[in-house]
Amino acid sequence: MNDLYDRHRAVLPDWLALYYEDPIEITHGEGRHVWDAQGNRYLDFFGGILTTMTAHALPEITKAVSEQAGRILHSSTLYLNRPMVELAERIAQLSGIPDARVFFTTSGTEANDTALLLATTYRRSNTVLAMRNSYHGRSFSAIGITGNRSWSPSSLSPLQTLYVHGGVRTRGPYAHLDDSAFIAACVEDLQDLLGHTRPPAALIAEPIQGVGGFTSPPDGLYAAFRDVLRERGILWIADEVQTGWGRTGDHFWGWQAHGQSGPPDIVTFAKGIGNGMSIGGVVARAEIMNCLDANSISTFGGTQITMAAGLANLNYLVEHDLQGNARRVGGMLIERLRSVAAQLPGVREVRGRGLMIGVELARPGTDEADPQAAAAVLEAARADGLLIGKGGGHNTSALRIAPPLSLTVAEAEEGAAILERALRSAY
Repeated sequence: MNDLYDRHRAVLPDWLALYYEDPIEITHGEGRHVWDAQGNRYLDFFGGILTTMTAHALPEITKAVSEQAGRILHSSTLYLNRPMVELAERIAQLSGIPDARVFFTTSGTEANDTALLLATTYRRSNTVLAMRNSYHGRSFSAIGITGNRSWSPSSLSPLQTLYVHGGVRTRGPYAHLDDSAFIAACVEDLQDLLGHTRPPAALIAEPIQGVGGFTSPPDGLYAAFRDVLRERGILWIADEVQTGWGRTGDHFWGWQAHGQSGPPDIVTFAKGIGNGMSIGGVVARAEIMNCLDANSISTFGGTQITMAAGLANLNYLVEHDLQGNARRVGGMLIERLRSVAAQLPGVREVRGRGLMIGVELARPGTDEADPQAAAAVLEAARADGLLIGKGGGHNTSALRIAPPLSLTVAEAEEGAAILERALRSAY
C-alpha cells in the first residue's frame, strides 16, 4: 500500500487531497459496503462523495452498462443518441421546469459552468450572486463563485461575485433570530445589496451546502429570495449536484423545500444520477437553454454508456422508492445521532435531511471549530469499519454522512454505533 502511496505522490499534484494518515485503496464494493486492498470491509457512509447513490455493484446497473458496452460506448452529440434522449425526457419531466431542455456534461463542475454561461449570456451580465460558505466545483468560473475559502485557491475570476447571507442557519450575524426573522433579515440584506450594484445575471445556491458541511437555511428562504429576484429579472440557479434525486427524503429536489415561488429557472445536477458513472447536466427553460448563438457540442457528455447507467439507476431509484427510504431511515439516523450528541460537549450540532447529515464539532464550551477532533473521528471511524466524510466552512470541522439511499435500518444502527464510539474517543 505504501508503494502505491509513494507512486501517487510522485506523479499527482500535492493539492490532490487524500483521506487518512494511512490512505486506503478501495478495490470493490457491494450494496452499502466496500473493501480495501488489505481485505478490510467498511460500511460506506460517504458513497464516493455522494456519488454512489443507490448501491455498489447494483445488478440492474451493471447489466445495463454491460449490455450497452457490447453495442457502442460512445459517438458524441453529433449523432442521434437514443439513451441520451430517453434520459433527458425523464429528467425534463421530473424537473418541474416548464418547457424544459436538458444538456448533459461529465461532472457537476461542468454543469455549473454551463449554467453560468447560460445565465450570463441570457442576462447580458457577468455579475453573479452566490451564497457564503458555498461550493460549486473546481473550474475557473466555479472557483470564482465558491464562497468557501478552503476550496477557492484563486481570487481571479471571469465573473463579479457578490456573496449573500443565509446558507448557514446557526452562524453569522442573524443566527440568533428565529426562522421567520432570519429569512426577513436575509431578504432585507439581499434587497440592500441589489440597490448598490448593476443587475446580476443570477443567484446560484445549493439547497443544502455540501462541501460547506451540510448546512442549510430555513425552508422558504430561497422562495423569498425568488420573489425579490423575479421583480428584477434575475435568474435562480439551484445547484442540485449533491441534493438531487431524493437524497433529502422530504423532496425529490432540494429546491422543493423552497418551492412556494415555483421551480428555479435553471437546475444543475450530477453525482448520484450516475451511481459512479460520470454524468452531470443542466435543466433550463427552453428560452434560456437556447439563448446561445454559437455552435456547441459535448464530446463525452451524454455518451451512451453513461446514459445507460443513468437510466437504469433512475428507474431503480423510483421503482424502489429510495426517496421514501431516505426519509424513513435518514430520519431515524438523525434522531439517533442527536441523542448521542446531547451527551457529548464537543458536538455543536447534528443537522441535515434524509440521508444527508452533518455533525459539526466544536471545542467544548465554545463555538470554535475543532478540525483536529473531526480528523480524529474520521480516523477512528475508519479503524472501526465506517467511512464518512468531512467538510465545513469553519476549518473543516463538520462530519458528512451520506450513505447510499438503499441503506437498511440495521446498517444505519451499525453505522451510528461506530460513529458514537468514534465521537466518544475524541471527547
